[in-house]
Amino acid sequence: MLENYLPILIFLIVAFVMGCVVVALGFLLGTRKPDDEKLSPFECGFEAFENSRMKFDVRYYLVAILFIIFDLEIAFLFPWAVVLDQIGMVGFLAMMVFLGILVIGFIYEWKKGALEWE
Repeated sequence: MLENYLPILIFLIVAFVMGCVVVALGFLLGTRKPDDEKLSPFECGFEAFENSRMKFDVRYYLVAILFIIFDLEIAFLFPWAVVLDQIGMVGFLAMMVFLGILVIGFIYEWKKGALEWE
C-alpha cells in the first residue's frame, strides 16, 4: 500500500530540492546594488508612514477586484476544456453563454472607465 505513495514522495523531494537550488542560485548570482529608494518601505502605491486618515484613491481597489473577478472566471475554462469532448454541445453552449456574460461585463467596465489609470 505504501509503495503507491513512493512516486509522490520522490516528486515532493525533487521539487523541494529544485526550489532550494533556484533560491540559492538567486542569492549567489544576483546583483546587489542597494540604495535608499530600493530599501524604503512601499505598499500598495502609498507611502508607508504617512497620516493614516489621509484620502486615498479607490481605483486601486476597484482594479484589484476586477482582476480577481476576471481571473476566477478564466479559471473555469481549464476544467471545461478538459471535459469538452464528454459534455458535448450542451456544455459548449453553456460555456459560450458564460463567456458572453463575461465579455458583456468586461465591455461595461471598459466603457465606464474602471480600467483607466491616470
